[in-house]
Amino acid sequence: MTAITTAMVLAAGLGKRMRPLTDRIPKPMVEVDGRPLVDRVLDRLAAAGVTKAVVNLHWHADVLERHLAPRTRPRIVFSDERGELLETGGGIRKALPELGADPFFVVNADTIWIEGIRPNLTSLARKFDARRMDFLLLLAPAATSIGYDGRGDFLMDGEGRLTPRPEREMAPFVYAGAAVVAPHVFETAPEGAFSLSRLFVRAAEAGRLFGERMEGVWMHVGTPEAIAEAEEAIERSKD
Repeated sequence: MTAITTAMVLAAGLGKRMRPLTDRIPKPMVEVDGRPLVDRVLDRLAAAGVTKAVVNLHWHADVLERHLAPRTRPRIVFSDERGELLETGGGIRKALPELGADPFFVVNADTIWIEGIRPNLTSLARKFDARRMDFLLLLAPAATSIGYDGRGDFLMDGEGRLTPRPEREMAPFVYAGAAVVAPHVFETAPEGAFSLSRLFVRAAEAGRLFGERMEGVWMHVGTPEAIAEAEEAIERSKD
């Protein structure tokens, strides 16, 4: 098992589809079932053994910074992108000095799921093998994820190796917004803003992109209307 104690929490997006809720707050602070999305993510990371989380800031940065400043588990370090939004890949690359040389979690600050029997982040850490993998992605079945109506993201073979969805086709798995990353993949990454998906494609071409099917249910909370659907699923899971 790889002991992972550091995480990158991607919290700098503009949250355009979540307006008007994001007119005054960043999307990670939108509440689902009475709790901000970002707090749910950080609670999961703390439970998985993460002691340090780097959180990037851009949209309503001051609001998010004030909200997270008192937090101690995990300890929060901010990566400031107020001047330039660097997208998912560029944001991680900027934060590398704080993330260190060992594998780390990358989690979208607005991702949310209902856990199954085993905590999913703990399972990701246990399965990650740096000898074979550049990325290990948490995947959800596209057909049963709540609030998701896309075409899927990845095909997966019997060993867990991933292939990005071919254009104009459907794929059975969707990226659930959490992964373990080997930091060396950023050594040849471009400067400035770029999407993390660019590195997923590169890793897939090298046979080093892997996935782990999550336990439980992933919820895609992309619009204000999707919040109610997610809250209904959470209430059902409490029964």
